[in-house]
Amino acid sequence: MYEKLKNYHIILASNSPRRRELLAGLGIDYEVRVLPHIAESYPADLPVEKIAEYIACEKADAYRPLMAPNDLIITADTIVVVDGQVLGKPSDADDARRMLHCLSNKTHQVITGVCLLTANRQRHFSVLTDVTFKRLTDEEIDFYIEHYRPFDKAGAYGIQEWIGFVGVTAIKGSYFNVMGLPVQRIYDELQRL
Repeated sequence: MYEKLKNYHIILASNSPRRRELLAGLGIDYEVRVLPHIAESYPADLPVEKIAEYIACEKADAYRPLMAPNDLIITADTIVVVDGQVLGKPSDADDARRMLHCLSNKTHQVITGVCLLTANRQRHFSVLTDVTFKRLTDEEIDFYIEHYRPFDKAGAYGIQEWIGFVGVTAIKGSYFNVMGLPVQRIYDELQRL
């Protein structure tokens, strides 16, 4: 696979330091390129399990006019779903507090959609992971928000941070998906290119 990938200029279209770290873990050379102001909206009637994948494809489409023939663009989007409600990134501390209260003592789903785009191919998929939190106290939620400021994270938390250490009691599926990039599935998909 690595020999085939040498034919591509791989571009990770994400500002996320976690996604950069995870993709680097695959041993792949890539560049980060981020276009400003890409909308992350979706049709209101879209099934919840398709939202992240839809947004990842919309992000990839924004790069299409700028692509060189050998570019391979990787885009991703992550959402958190609890009780049928989609939690994106919190707007402020109060919103983060609300989200963490929603997740407390429940199992929720983390869904990451990914799009791989080349000049003549597009592959896209979603990966779902179930995550269970213990009952979080107000003190734990406030401590986490104050010290970790999770305003750039879907569902207002990073599993690799303090709240994940003390709050997550079970996980079913890919841990790396919860961090924001299902690298095992990406590896499989890159092998199929």
